[in-house]
Formats: sequence, C-alpha cells, structure tokens
Amino acid sequence: QVQLVESGGGSVQAGGSLRLSCASSGDSYVTNSLGWFRQAPGKEREGVAGIRRDGRTSYADSVKGRFTISQDNTGNTLYLQIDSLQPDDTAMYCCAASRSHLSAWGLLQKAYFDYWGQGTQVTVSS
Repeated sequence: QVQLVESGGGSVQAGGSLRLSCASSGDSYVTNSLGWFRQAPGKEREGVAGIRRDGRTSYADSVKGRFTISQDNTGNTLYLQIDSLQPDDTAMYCCAASRSHLSAWGLLQKAYFDYWGQGTQVTVSS
C-alpha cells in the first residue's frame, strides 16, 4: 500500500501563491506517475498537473503558466507551486499516485490513479 498526505493549503487573496506538498510512504516504489487533482463544490474532480518518475510533466490548460509540479530528489515528496491564484482555483486539492507510466493525457485522468490522499483545502478570495 501507498500512503499520501497533503499539506500546505490555506486561505489566500487573489494574486497570491501557495506551495502544496504531498508526502508518500509505504510501497511508494511501485508508483511511476504522480498527480495533483482538485474538486470544487458541485464539480467533478479534475486533474491539474501530473509528473512521471522520469520527469515528464503535464498540465491542464486552465493552469498552464501558473502551476508547477515537481518532486524532490528522493521521489517521496511531491509539490505543487501555485502562483497568481484566482477565486476559481478554490477547491480541495488531492495528490494521487499510479503504478503505470502514464502519457501526458493520462497524467490528468483520475481513473488511472491507484492511490489517493485525503486532500488539502485551498480557498481564494477576491
């Protein structure tokens, strides 16, 4: 099993920045792709950014240029740098891990991910 724990969420004003973290433990060596997803009230969970262990990244069009996904050298911590926050970014943000080597498209698809964290709330006020 793989355990994922997010942190770093909070309440910020529009234009601000946050850095989300996702710490993995357990059998994380079996995972080959990682991702960040978000779900706003009344909306479907959507993929915003993904990264493979080889470093390939993928971003949703709505966040390109504002979100940056990265992982530390050990591969045990995943980050999401969020800049120029907008009220529409308000959501619960979850990290996820997949056993598969996912394509750029696959990195943004929740169906391909096997393990999920509980999430961290991001609230942006105008």
